[in-house]
Amino acid sequence: MYSKVKTCVLQGLDGHIVEVEVDLSRGMPMFTIVGLPDAAIKESKERVRTAIRNSGFEFPLSRITVNLAPANLKKDGSQMDLAIAAGILISDGLVEGFDSEEVAFLGELSLDGTVNPIDGALAMIISLRNLGIRRCIIPYGNREECGIIEDVDIIPVENIFDLINHLNGENIIRPYIAEIKAEDTSGDSQYDFSDIKGQDGLKRAMEVSAAGGHNLLIIGPPGSGKTMAARRIPGILPHLSFEESIEVTKIYSISGLLRKSRLMKERPFRAPHHSSSGVSIIGGGRIPKPGEVSLAHNGVLFFDELPEFQKSVLEVLRQPLEDGFVHISRANASLTYPSDFMFVASMNPCPCGYYGDPMHQCTCNQNQIDRYLGKISHPLLDRIDLHIEVLPVKYEELNTDIQSRSSDDMRKSVSRARQTQIDRFSELNIYTNSQMGNKEIKRFCKLTPSSEKIMKSAFDKLRFSGRTYNKILKVARTLADLDGVENIDDKHLLEAIQYRSLDKKYWG
Repeated sequence: MYSKVKTCVLQGLDGHIVEVEVDLSRGMPMFTIVGLPDAAIKESKERVRTAIRNSGFEFPLSRITVNLAPANLKKDGSQMDLAIAAGILISDGLVEGFDSEEVAFLGELSLDGTVNPIDGALAMIISLRNLGIRRCIIPYGNREECGIIEDVDIIPVENIFDLINHLNGENIIRPYIAEIKAEDTSGDSQYDFSDIKGQDGLKRAMEVSAAGGHNLLIIGPPGSGKTMAARRIPGILPHLSFEESIEVTKIYSISGLLRKSRLMKERPFRAPHHSSSGVSIIGGGRIPKPGEVSLAHNGVLFFDELPEFQKSVLEVLRQPLEDGFVHISRANASLTYPSDFMFVASMNPCPCGYYGDPMHQCTCNQNQIDRYLGKISHPLLDRIDLHIEVLPVKYEELNTDIQSRSSDDMRKSVSRARQTQIDRFSELNIYTNSQMGNKEIKRFCKLTPSSEKIMKSAFDKLRFSGRTYNKILKVARTLADLDGVENIDDKHLLEAIQYRSLDKKYWG
């Protein structure tokens, strides 16, 4: 007998429907899978055979041919186990009167017939929904992440026995709908800016960075609070919208990093070690997986001790920083992953860390300093909007009882500025000032005659590049949004220029 059921295979974040055709015919008992399957799918023959037997069903002693259509699409992953098993059982007559036209099967099988959770389930469900599938049978362990999709019936099954009873109408499993709880901000106090004494300039730069989605570089000696402050940036960013949560959850689901299989509600904060390779940062592998730049999508990517990273790793950041996505080409696939993140980096001013520190003597010679700073190229610096220098905290600041500004207060200010930008760009496909292109800069970042003179003087004196010029205008627009005013004033432009004055001090 012949049967056909549907499943899904992922290429990047996009899923493709795969039709699993199963034919049981006379002849010597064989089990063949064709249609460009990878090793995991070829191994499913043994998992499916043993799982069916251990579930209390007879495995058909027939010539079994499974075709994965379209045959020219490379298939990978163990999520096709459930579809292959369902196709065999339907062909063997154990399921009657079942219409598989608008149903997809996803799941990996254990040898005892249990349906195990899979990676990328949410991305598959969303892709199947867009392709017209309205009912999906999935592993019970993936029910929370997939149950947030309202216009698809999510049927979670624990084992093959439950699946057969459901398909035969003997024990119908109702569609699962996940409960989406309101935002819980109780965990935001773990890292709070109120814990940081002094460093008002650094806090201001971080508020500006968060308000406009701008990249930030922090330069200062050891112990000045660079890393401590950077880890608090997610606490002042606006909460993820539902659409942003879906995007982030899809990426983490594909990577197998989704905790408790729930919708992610907190903005990602990724801080890879400086020994990380270019592949781990950008993504890749035989079948390309998301890297750190994609795992930080809609969140923060933090590089501590920036010059300690390999120069080749730093240079591969230039394209995702500019474009907001990363394109990975391999022999097996060519995939695109989103990578729209805030890049925050910290570094010492020299190898010993005390160049320019009024409290310590620097032990580095000029060649060592030049070689150390030379690891950061000018094209990469150009893509970082704000540069801020910090000095050690004074004793009087550490010993004061004056309460510093809290993360919650800073978040309210940042959220107001972000909402202003959302309203401003409502007709465009951008959401923050950092995403503006040349047309948007000309339209929304107009300068007064006095501001034009200030900009021209700074441009000639500091020898800014065209990209730096645009970055300054974007930051000035954010500063005006934080003040709640429509037009960019001289003070906004001067502060924005100040955040780019370190280029010449350290890199000449």
